[in-house]
Amino acid sequence: MLKHSLLQVSRSPQTPLISLHKGSLSRIHWSISSRNVFSTKRSVSNRRSQHNQKVGVRAIFSNPEKSTTVNAVVTVQSTITNVVTNVGLTQGLDAVNDLLGKAIFIELVAADFDPKSGSEKPTIRSSARLKGKDDDKILYESSFNVPQSFGEVGAILLENQYHREIFITTIVFHGFPNGDIEFSCNSWVHSKFDNAEKRIFFANKSYLPSQTPSGLRRFRDIELNNLRGDGKGERKKGDRIYDYDVYNDLGDPDISDDLARPVLGGAKQPYPRRCRTGRPKTKKDPLSETRSLFVYIPRDEAFAEIKLATFAANSLIGVTRSLVPALKAFVVDDNKRFPNFTEIDKLFKQGTELPASSSNGSLSDIVPNIVKAASDAKNIILHFSTPDLIQRDTFIWMSDSEFARETLAGVNPCCIKLVEEWPMKSKLDSAIYGPSESAITKEMVEKEIGGYTTIEEALKEKKLFVLDYHDLLLPYVQQVRELKGRTLYGSRALFFLTPEGTLRPVAIELTRPPINGKSIWRQVFQPSGDATSLWLWRLAKAHVLVHDSGYHQLVSHWLRTHCCTEPYIIAANRQLSAMHPIYRLLDPHFRYTMEINALARELLISGDAIIEYSFSPGKYSMLLSSIVYDQQWRFDLQALPADLISRGMAVKDPNAPHGLKLTVEDYPYANDGLLLWDAIKQWVTDYVSYYYPGSETVKSDTELQAWWTEIRTIGHGDKKNETWWPSPTNPDTLIEILTTIIWVASGHHAAVNFGQYNYGGYFPNRPTIARTRMPTEEADEAEFKQFMEKPSDFLLNCFPSQLQALIVMSVLDVLSNHSPDEEYIGGEIQPYWAENATIKAAFEMFQGKIKEVGDTIDARNANSKLKNRYGAGVVPYELLKPFSDGGVTGSGVPNSISI
Repeated sequence: MLKHSLLQVSRSPQTPLISLHKGSLSRIHWSISSRNVFSTKRSVSNRRSQHNQKVGVRAIFSNPEKSTTVNAVVTVQSTITNVVTNVGLTQGLDAVNDLLGKAIFIELVAADFDPKSGSEKPTIRSSARLKGKDDDKILYESSFNVPQSFGEVGAILLENQYHREIFITTIVFHGFPNGDIEFSCNSWVHSKFDNAEKRIFFANKSYLPSQTPSGLRRFRDIELNNLRGDGKGERKKGDRIYDYDVYNDLGDPDISDDLARPVLGGAKQPYPRRCRTGRPKTKKDPLSETRSLFVYIPRDEAFAEIKLATFAANSLIGVTRSLVPALKAFVVDDNKRFPNFTEIDKLFKQGTELPASSSNGSLSDIVPNIVKAASDAKNIILHFSTPDLIQRDTFIWMSDSEFARETLAGVNPCCIKLVEEWPMKSKLDSAIYGPSESAITKEMVEKEIGGYTTIEEALKEKKLFVLDYHDLLLPYVQQVRELKGRTLYGSRALFFLTPEGTLRPVAIELTRPPINGKSIWRQVFQPSGDATSLWLWRLAKAHVLVHDSGYHQLVSHWLRTHCCTEPYIIAANRQLSAMHPIYRLLDPHFRYTMEINALARELLISGDAIIEYSFSPGKYSMLLSSIVYDQQWRFDLQALPADLISRGMAVKDPNAPHGLKLTVEDYPYANDGLLLWDAIKQWVTDYVSYYYPGSETVKSDTELQAWWTEIRTIGHGDKKNETWWPSPTNPDTLIEILTTIIWVASGHHAAVNFGQYNYGGYFPNRPTIARTRMPTEEADEAEFKQFMEKPSDFLLNCFPSQLQALIVMSVLDVLSNHSPDEEYIGGEIQPYWAENATIKAAFEMFQGKIKEVGDTIDARNANSKLKNRYGAGVVPYELLKPFSDGGVTGSGVPNSISI
């Protein structure tokens, strides 16, 4: 049992043992994430503390021996929090600490037990005094006398004497015989007046649980227990607790019954779990949690205060809290449509003036790419950049070839699938929703493909593909149509693969089920025909694009990346020590995600927020996301090869590149994605093979097994009994699991996120909401007459209103932006990899592969034979090109889901 009390232990980083003797590394980097630290109530030297603290610098050894003088420089990041909270009485007290040189106390912790006593060696304690400032950094200095017998340094303890938290970036020690030692902390350290527990930072060597040095084992366990918490109480800003809860904070029933939303998570509405906040329940609904401006996330998951000038989250906050209210105040009629396409074009050519106010006046600084300051300073100008798609070809949005191409190379390229049966059939109850067989007939199809082949041959040769939102949307048509200013259909869009390797749209089927005493209505629209048929086809395309936009945002983007990744992060922090090599492998791919998810729950996906206001499903949007999770989501199918095979877009072929033969050879998302997938998998294979030489090592790793069990049974607990979950009992399965998680956080997210503005910024290309039904649905002569006289007006009526469009365009611009300091896959090596020669070499090989991926993508985009990524006015496919400049570039794959 520990002789000293350990009350709050946070995450400890891997502790590479740093030798103070000859032969140790000349420079060792220490990396501490939110979990590289934990707190200890007092050091083992506290029994002798009073005299020692007066001395301040000595560890105090009874026998004189040779020692080394070591100096330390502590770097603290200046943050907005520091400035705002450093006022009043505490400011004066903190100034006294600065004068006395007692702002931060540091203790060196020996890695090994004392061989004689079998217990911890006394720590070596010193205070750090304020040295000065360097730009936005605040520097402190300290010195230590380190006896030779102290041996290897395993950790450092920190005590913050200020009355506010501080963000420590690095601590560098100078004077060790074999060179400097650097701790990369990058962590918030609480004030001792808020929490008396000390923080501890470990070094960088990774250990499996069974390999942990004896002096660190107890700390490792305590650290994990403290990060798990007890599941009670409301979480506060400074807490570092990781726990689970259902999505019960999307509505606000206490304000209005209209804002009540179902709880997502549980048997009734299966869903992944989110981070628990512990906020009080609402008065009207004991199952729902009250909403607040502060949404808890573990303290070291919060980055916006550190990256205030560049972090994309701040732009999202600026748009939703300042720009959107300004737009709503400016646009009096929120149902007003654009009068013509010229007015839409003006958004990009001239911009729109809005009155400046105290709430939006700083927007030109926060989102300078879309908000400019007017010359008279009384107004601001909302001026959008022309999306690359429209920059290249103003009229491409009307093109059938572009409509089809984007199913393979657009912002939602992961939904199209092979038609494997004919006629296509619904799985819904025909007694409720009408005939199961599709209304698209053989004759209709052969009318379009007759010059190429028959339908039988097309099916046999795998040349028919479909975007199918029929069964998902049809049950919600009636509910959505009861909402003001929106409509919905079930839809299917059928495509034919031409000899040139491009897709050609063949037919669109729209269906309204029996509702309000009316029988089923369904109609098939086709691209060829007279002027009336052509305009009906354009309207039908708009409805399909609305469905695809909604599915993209709610499923391909939010559900499959943001939402499903959060349980992996929570479980990793609860079950994998920061010393664990798998935690260190995944850590770069988990950064920023919990913070952006919390912002999404507050600003984007909650009741009456951006998604509900601007997308057709409205208040049923998140419910539809839950339905898809229940019916479609499987972990094993999140792997890119498995996903392609499940949609009929590829088959296994050991002789083909990547072991897959693509059904559509020129499928940019798949071709580039498989390059990235293979590079990630090879890196993961090299990494895992180093730490896990065989199956027994995997099976005996208690932390790893607990992590995966918690993901399956709690984080994704509504699917815990599914048989498709892989079991990490051998290195190969573990490699597949880890590659899948990294792919989702990096490649998949990049593919569905960073092209949003380029493809959706000109909203006629990807409208998010349909406000009017097809003119042929009802026998309404006046409505049909309006369509016949001016069909373009009918299309504009169907498109989003001015306010809806402006809001969506603003948000898509922010979501598509890369921060100037973006962390890209295959970029900088992590400190804990750099110190291991084998892992470092493997990562350098990975870096080389990632560069090759970028070069290959460039070559493909210059290949005139690849018509789905090359051609007049065609946007090259660069969404999986690994690196990018800052801004809206339509390229770049960050390590993590950072926006």
